[in-house]
Amino acid sequence: MAAERYITRSCGINSGEVCVNLEVLFSNRGHLLPDFLLSVYQHFALSYPKFYKMDNLSKLGWLASELLLKNAGMNEKYDPARIAVVLANANSSLDNDLKYVKTISEGASPSVFVYTLPNIVIGELCIRNNFKGEHAFFIQDEFDADFIFKQVNYLLDQQLASACICGWVDVLGDNYKAALFLVEDKQADNMVTFSPNNMTKIFNLVK
Repeated sequence: MAAERYITRSCGINSGEVCVNLEVLFSNRGHLLPDFLLSVYQHFALSYPKFYKMDNLSKLGWLASELLLKNAGMNEKYDPARIAVVLANANSSLDNDLKYVKTISEGASPSVFVYTLPNIVIGELCIRNNFKGEHAFFIQDEFDADFIFKQVNYLLDQQLASACICGWVDVLGDNYKAALFLVEDKQADNMVTFSPNNMTKIFNLVK
């Protein structure tokens, strides 16, 4: 019998709102994406100087992960080598790739080039939290909860990980959306079972 697993936390950022466990904690509509991301960083009094150097995709994923994991005590509960990350999006690193192309005629910018891979967002998340587990970034036409579910369960079933951060982080221009889930074996109040259906419900509620 398959082990029962739970979405112990979720975080969504979209359309000028930040939701944690489906509760709106911050709203600041009507701004361009860089300004909105900075307002989230400032509102939650986060402190991480490297944030200012990141591209928009990494900033979005990093902010969502910070709020997802706040007070979660991940490194106290788990070996950092057993915390996995599985993310996906539709546009890869295209938002930053287009910016990099514009710099080539003026002399290619190394600081922009470094973010021309979508999995850099995972690197930023892992560096911040000292996570050293398995990780993967997939490109999909749209959020595929069944696929993510299978990838996460494989890591946990094969005992390659004890917990996993998974979900969607996508940016292209001023269109963006992050929906992250923390998956654990532990059950507590207000948790929902880890399933494609429950991930999709939460994803769709992040509007």
